[in-house]
Amino acid sequence: MNNLLRLPAVMERTGLARPTVYLRAKQGLFPRPVKLGSRMAAWPENEVAAINAARIAGKSDDEIRELVARLERERAERAA
Repeated sequence: MNNLLRLPAVMERTGLARPTVYLRAKQGLFPRPVKLGSRMAAWPENEVAAINAARIAGKSDDEIRELVARLERERAERAA
C-alpha cells in the first residue's frame, strides 16, 4: 500500500517551499497532487521518493520530466 503525503510532509521531505512544489508540478518537474476533496490534495509517497532519488542522482530536468510522466501514467493505469 502506498501512503499519501499532505503538503507539509512533501515540503519536509523535499526541502521545497509550497510555491516551488506547485511551480515544479506545473513545469512537469514534480508529480501533480491527487485531489482528495475540493480543498485537499496529497502526493503518493513513492512518487516523492522517486523524484528525490532522481535529484540526488543528478538527473537532468528532461530526465525528471520523463520520470514524472511515467509516474503519473502508472498512477492513472492503477486507478483505471
